[in-house]
Formats: sequence, structure tokens, C-alpha cells
Amino acid sequence: MSQTQETTVPTVTLNNGIQIPQLGFGVFQVPPEETQRIVEDALEAGYRHIDTAAAYRNEAGVGAAIAASGIPRDEIFITTKLRNGEQGNANEAFHNSRKALRVDYVDLYLIHWPVPSQGLFTKAWKDMERLYANSQIRAIGVSNFLTDHLDTLLAASEVTPAVNQIEIHPTFQQQELSAKGRSLGIAVEAYSPLGQGADLSAATVKSLAGRYGASPAQIVLGWHLAQGTIVIPKSADSTRMRENLGAVNLTLTPDEVAEITALESGARAGADPAVAAFSQL
Repeated sequence: MSQTQETTVPTVTLNNGIQIPQLGFGVFQVPPEETQRIVEDALEAGYRHIDTAAAYRNEAGVGAAIAASGIPRDEIFITTKLRNGEQGNANEAFHNSRKALRVDYVDLYLIHWPVPSQGLFTKAWKDMERLYANSQIRAIGVSNFLTDHLDTLLAASEVTPAVNQIEIHPTFQQQELSAKGRSLGIAVEAYSPLGQGADLSAATVKSLAGRYGASPAQIVLGWHLAQGTIVIPKSADSTRMRENLGAVNLTLTPDEVAEITALESGARAGADPAVAAFSQL
């Protein structure tokens, strides 16, 4: 299983009909000076969905890699995100990201965090709705939005978010939040999908890896994929990139999915969106 077969990445159809590759490549914490090389490696491995953010300070490297790849723009799905400190000026922030990425449009643009203490995310969403209406963004969504943030946004919006990108991994699943989103037509996208590596050492995961001749990461990614979740693992190692992509060839049984789901411990690895208020500037 570690040596990938020919991989065909499934897609998820968003609520506006746009298709997003279900398994993408994340560049969180990839150093700007290494981004072009790493993203070129990911594209060479077969990834066609790249997830970045203005806060990561590596959009330019992503754009350079895409330009150097020679792959047609319409074959690559690009996600980037609005920094917290720019929620009051989302239009300018978006265009800065677009220029850094060297593209005419972005496939998915997300509000990175709600930062409820600012009270600006509904304003940012209105700006994003206008960019979406002008076809500069193919889909708009949110990240780290909890139930009350979604309720506030939906009460003031014309467009339902296409995606909510949230922390999900076997030991922290946010099942109620995911179910709410799906009930509203909001696709669920998992960041930190491997629990920052910690979930790979679970006995259940290692046992299933042995059963399938797969890596623990492939098992956890297969668990995400089986539930229809979009997932964006990160690796700087080209062998690991290919290995992760091979998870699309793995089909867990419902009982095996349930075994992994039973690992839920409620242990969040990242910041709590209810109170997170960093500017990212």
C-alpha cells in the first residue's frame, strides 16, 4: 500500500456545483523560501489542490510553483485565506493574495478565523460575496467557524459558505459542528488531519495499517475520505507526499471507520475559535 498505485483523487461537489479534489496539499508552516520546491514536488506527485493562506506568508512560493509546473491553471484548485487583521478590508486583502499567487482568480477563499471579539466577519463576508459575484472567486467559505459563528453569518448573508475548514482528526472530531455544516450544505474540510502526527501512534491505527500493509497516515486519511471530508495533509518529503496521496486507493469498512471514530478524546491541538483573536499580521 505504501507504493502508490495509479491514483485518481475523488472530488467533492460544493453547494454551488464547483468540484474540489477531496485530498489536497496544505502548506501551513512551510517556510517561504522552501515553498516553491515543496509545492512543485506535490504537483509532480499528483496533487491538484493546494491550500495556502496570507497568514502563512508563502502564497508567492505557491504561485511560483504553479507557474513553473506548466500545468494548466484550470487543472489546479487553489485555496487561500483572509488574515484576521484584514477582515475590515477583505477586498484589498484578496487582491494582494491573488497577485502573490499570480492568478486571475482563486478557487476558494476563506475567512481564516471568526475572531468574534472584532465583530467584523460579517462585513468581510459581504466583501467576499461581491468578489464571488464578480467571478474573481469560484467559491467562498470559512475556517474555524463554530456553530454560533455560522448562525450569525447565515443570518446576515446572501451566500451560504461552500466550506468550513476546521480542525478534525481521530482524537478531535467536532462531530456536531460537522453535522450542522453538512445539514446546511456546507462541506467539511479537515486541517491537522493527522492530529499533528500524534494520532498515528494509536494502537487501532497501527493495527489497521498492519492489516492493510499501509502507513498509519494512509489509514487516518482513509478514515477522513470515507466520511466525505475534504482533507489537506502536509509533508515536505516527496516520498511521504506520494504515500499520503495513495490513501485514495484505500477503502475502510464501516466497522473499521467506527474503530477509528472511537478514538475521540476531545483533545483540540490548535487554538479555540471561540476566543482566538490574533491578528496574523
